Amino acid sequence: MCIIFFKFDPRPASKNAYRLILAANRDEFYHRPSKIADFWGNGNEILSGLDMEEGKEGGTWLGISKRGKLAALTNYLEPKINADAQGRGSLVSNFLTESLDSFSYLKKVSSEGHLYNGFNLITADFKSKEDTFCYYGNRGAPEPICLKPGIYGLSNSLLETPWKKLQHGKQLFTEVLSRNLAPDSLVHELLDVMNNQEPQLPAPEIEKQGQHYIRPILREYTALCVRCQGYGTRTNTIILIDGTGHVSFTERTMLHSDVNQWKTSSFQFRLLQ
Repeated sequence: MCIIFFKFDPRPASKNAYRLILAANRDEFYHRPSKIADFWGNGNEILSGLDMEEGKEGGTWLGISKRGKLAALTNYLEPKINADAQGRGSLVSNFLTESLDSFSYLKKVSSEGHLYNGFNLITADFKSKEDTFCYYGNRGAPEPICLKPGIYGLSNSLLETPWKKLQHGKQLFTEVLSRNLAPDSLVHELLDVMNNQEPQLPAPEIEKQGQHYIRPILREYTALCVRCQGYGTRTNTIILIDGTGHVSFTERTMLHSDVNQWKTSSFQFRLLQ
């Protein structure tokens, strides 16, 4: 399970306003090996965490490049997965390294969507003349879409599927944004939102989509911050892009598979326009 909230505004009213505010949780098995966020690629251009699971090394769940490319991935909740399907983390890392624009890349991915287990993928290009934000889910419509400015929520169903946990988190996210906080305070408040452990029950849609296996852990899965035995939220990420192209990237990640040990890393840079 993962969850992402974001506000996209390609033409903010002032340089101090934000073109993007994004808050995301990565939920995963605590023991799955991965690297915490850092720069990689040619010229240290791309910033992301990296999956180090054998056979899936180099994939990622969320990343951004200094060239203004951003992508994030969530899995689609299904009762069974195909163990022979291609790794989904490469969908993010490939976009960050390729030259295709966000819509063209998702168009390409949509033609190959059957090769993967269920996923949702958002891609964006932040450019000096025009910003674009696109979405594709291989369990939904056959074609990707370009998103209009607004506030969106994405979990483990299709974009904006009205799960109770998604609606609750989107409301909390929107309330924080309405306060016009200074950047440090904004990051702090969004981290609080993403670590909310209040179950959002009843959740018949989640139970139906996950079928039998989800029932024993349904209560834990309905919170924004998931806490199960050996599995749950192990990374929070907050990304801010202001009107001048300045990027603030904050990652809070679990250490040593221990819910009591965390490290917060912050990165500041300007997009290459």
